[in-house]
Order: sequence, then C-alpha cells, then structure tokens
Amino acid sequence: MRLPLLRLCIGLFLGLGLGFGSLQAQPQPDPQVPVISQTDSVSHADQSDPEDADHAGEDEQAGEGHHGESPALWSVIPFIILLILIATGPVFFSHFWHKYYKLIAPILGLITLGYYLIALPHAHEPAHALSEYVSFIALLAPLYIASGGILIQIDRKGTPAANLGLLFAGALISNIIGTTGASMLLIRPFIRLNRDRLQAYHIIFFIFMVSNIGGSLTPIGDPPLFLGFLKGVPFSWTLVHVIPEWLFALILLGGIFFFLDRRNMKDLDHIDTYYSGRFVLRGQRNFIWLAIIVGAVFLDPNVIDWVPAIESHGAKYSFLREIIQLSAGAGSYFFADKSALRGNEFTFEPINEVVFLFLGIFFSMMPALQLIGEFAASPAGASFFSVNSMYWITGALSGFLDNAPTYLNFLSAALAKFEMSVSNVADVQAFAAGTVDMVTKDYLRAISVAAVFFGAFTYIGNGPNFMVKSIAEERGVQMPSFFGYIIRYSLIYLMPVLFLTWIVFFVLLHGI
Repeated sequence: MRLPLLRLCIGLFLGLGLGFGSLQAQPQPDPQVPVISQTDSVSHADQSDPEDADHAGEDEQAGEGHHGESPALWSVIPFIILLILIATGPVFFSHFWHKYYKLIAPILGLITLGYYLIALPHAHEPAHALSEYVSFIALLAPLYIASGGILIQIDRKGTPAANLGLLFAGALISNIIGTTGASMLLIRPFIRLNRDRLQAYHIIFFIFMVSNIGGSLTPIGDPPLFLGFLKGVPFSWTLVHVIPEWLFALILLGGIFFFLDRRNMKDLDHIDTYYSGRFVLRGQRNFIWLAIIVGAVFLDPNVIDWVPAIESHGAKYSFLREIIQLSAGAGSYFFADKSALRGNEFTFEPINEVVFLFLGIFFSMMPALQLIGEFAASPAGASFFSVNSMYWITGALSGFLDNAPTYLNFLSAALAKFEMSVSNVADVQAFAAGTVDMVTKDYLRAISVAAVFFGAFTYIGNGPNFMVKSIAEERGVQMPSFFGYIIRYSLIYLMPVLFLTWIVFFVLLHGI
C-alpha cells in the first residue's frame, strides 16, 4: 500500500512545481476591470495581503483583478458533461465508468485548460485552479490517511439514540478539526455501529450533519468560513451570529433521522447479536498527525509574511503548508498502528477517486466560476442581490460548485454593493460588525449559512461528501446516484430544513 501513497505525494509535488514554473511566462494582467477569480479555502494563493490593500496589482489575487478576457458561455460544456457522467456513469455503465473515470475526468478538465491556454492566454484562472487543487488534495488526502490509522470501536447496539449521539458529537467535533477531519475520523465507527442494519440514509444524514452543517460555527469548521476569516471576518463571528441557525437545522435533521431510524429499528430487533458495550481506541498517536495537518492550514503566506511562498506577478502561492500536510500524511501512514489500519480495512481507493474526479472538476468549472464572478461583481449583479437572493443563489451554486469560491464571489459582491472591498480587512471587519449599515450583518449571515448548509445538497458541494460516499460504497453500502441523492434525500429531507431556516431566521425574525 505504500506505492500508491508515494505516487500521490510525488505527483502532487511535481504538479505544483510544474504549474508554478509555467507562471513565470505569463504577462501582468490589467487590474482595472473588476472580476472575481476562483479560489478555495484550503488554497489562498490568489488572495492579496490583507495588510496591503493599496497595491492594485495585488487586487487580482484577492479575487478582484481582471485579465481583460471572459470565457465563452459554451466553455462550461465540459463541466456539465462531467457532472452528467458523475451522475449517470455509476448507474447506467458502471463497469466502464469505474474502469475509465481516471481518464475521463482529467481529459474533460484538460479540454477546459487547453481552451484557456489557447483562447485566453492572459488569464490566471488555470494557475489559480492548479494551486487550489493541489492545496485541496494536500488537505483531504492526509486527513483521510491519518484518520485511517485511528481505530474507534464501539461494540454496542446501533440504536437511534446512539446514532443521534454520534451525529451530534461529530457536528461539534467538526468545528475543531474541520468537517473533513471529523468525517474521516467518525464515518468508519458510524458504519460499524450500524453494521447489522446499515442503510443509505445513515450515510446521507452523516453527510448532512457532520460533513457540512456541523462545521458552521468556526473558520476551522468549513472551507468557506476559513476563507472569510482570512479576509477579515472575526474568528468568533459565526459562533456568535450563526449558532441559532446551526442548532435549528441540526435539531430538525436529527429529528427526521430519529424518525427514520426508529422505523428501521424493527430490523435490529430480529438480530440475535451479543454486544459487549466496550469502547476501543487504537492508533492514538495519529491524533498528533491530525493536529499537524489541521494546524498547517493557518500557514498562509498571504496572511503571515514570514511564510515562504512562490511569487509571480505580485501573487503569493503557498507551498510550505502543502509540504507539511503531505509529509504529515505520509508519516501518519508509515508510523501508524498496523492493527488500526487493518481494523479500518484501510485502502487508498476512496482518496484515489477524489483525486481524479476533482482534478477534472477544478479545471472544468473555471469558466462557470469566472462567469458567475463577473456578474456578481457587476453593477447589475450588485443591484440584483438582496439578503434573500444572496441566501438562495449562494446556496444553489454552493451545492453544485465548490462552496468556498462561491462564498468569496458573493461576499465580494455584497461588499461592493456597500462600496467596500473584500481585499480591505477594515472593510470586511466593518461589514461583519454592521457599522456602515446593520443589514450588512444579515448579508454575511445569509452567505455564510447558505455556503455551508447547501454544501450538503450534492456529492460535490463539499470535499468530504464524495469521500464519505466512497468509503461507504467500499464497505458494501448501496449509495444513491448523483441525482438519486438529490431527488430522494436532498429535496425530500434537506430542502425543507433549508427553507424553514430561511423563513425563521431571515423572513420572520429579521423581516428581510
């Protein structure tokens, strides 16, 4: 199993080096026309230094510089094709898809990349997408590997109350080690707890509550919130302002889950299994590796001046953070408790699926994000967006695109509406405090809640969703297809919670 890990690490290091090396030949963009570039929470290479908002050339890396060129509308076709294939491949041509997705997804991403390099040679989106992809995988892969070396065994009956307790515990923990860390740490014990009656809804409500909504209270919890923190939103802002929505959504989802699980409980009553009630924890040393991986997230060269970076045209591209995270991931595997790895039935297949599919997603979604960003930053977009529209549009796009760049796009548009800039820390802090207009706090609340909550709407809305799905399928769970997930679960169970959250906290309580 060491060979796949070495290939993963070497490939990421080479990809990072080759991608950044190609930056040196790119000309300086025109910083005069505003637009928002793709960005991600775990890669902030395209952000400007918050301490220096006066340099126009750095506005582009903050998401405001424009390259003078926009992609054609038809350039979103590879991204649409990839989404359709992800949705239909495992259902209608499963054998072909599982054999060739490692080729299909990167090829569709390369088609879009080729379009940018040929038709939009001055655009910086490809460099940003590469940086973000490497940082994305450099976080998810080590978290997956390190958590795989921690064996948590709870030998008791998987009752609805026990399941609900684990889901709420996971929601809390996700604010400390992130939704990805909590998901990778707890999905295996959750599956084992329900081994006698495991159903797809167990996994899907885990995705709803632990992999997404649970991480709404701190910047560590979910990528969009961390991005806002780096831009100037106070660390405790979501804990103070979003906890009612967090509790409301989790209680509603927990109640729905408890009802479903009680109906399924009768299947467990007919199973004659002895449960010792023991709790076993092995591989505790991997908690140190997890702490290193999560702590390294804060080593952003755009925020901390002494952190080394690769610089190109005023942009700072992180590499130290990724090296630390990948090294910690490798160390957590090579020095892991082997009995814990065996107990978790650890393999690299789930992370391999994420690596290849998201390689295609990150590159093929570049035109969609850029076109959305241009509209959001335009005067027409600024006048169009209200608190209500911010909630629904940010949410809808967060479900189908990466929720972190979606968050930044609409945060920037909301700031522009009040003649503020996302690259100015003082502006962001004033926006969060409501010092210019109290309604700005509602805008930020709507964007924050929507970006995190709607990330659960599809398998690709947030990084851990797809990985949890892959781990479950590897253990024999029949998970729904891409559209099956949306139609049978998101629309039926999640959407009413999202709608009620909007009604209660944005329409009734605040009268927006």
